[in-house]
Amino acid sequence: MNLALILQIIWSLGLACKDIFALRNKKDLHTPDNLLIIVMVDWVVAVFMFSGACASASLTIFFMWDVHFCETYSKLACQQFALSVVLAFITWLLQAASSFSGFWLLVSFF
Repeated sequence: MNLALILQIIWSLGLACKDIFALRNKKDLHTPDNLLIIVMVDWVVAVFMFSGACASASLTIFFMWDVHFCETYSKLACQQFALSVVLAFITWLLQAASSFSGFWLLVSFF
């Protein structure tokens, strides 16, 4: 999950820099080629984030219900693990919404 989120941060910072550059130089970012690259990378990042969230959820379920680590080792923060999985899925939902809106913006050009 960490790798997916690091990729998301790098991608978002890169897009922010590109947006700032376009605003300062009065460039248009709504070209079909530019949007195609942005949409493709957004979809790849969304897939990575979904796979990371699913992997985190499966590990949390394994620790909490399958091997009962939370009952055996009371110092583990199992509720915080579960909360982080929920937040990972919320992050993925927001990324998926962004990907779909970029896709529809790309389709509107053609």
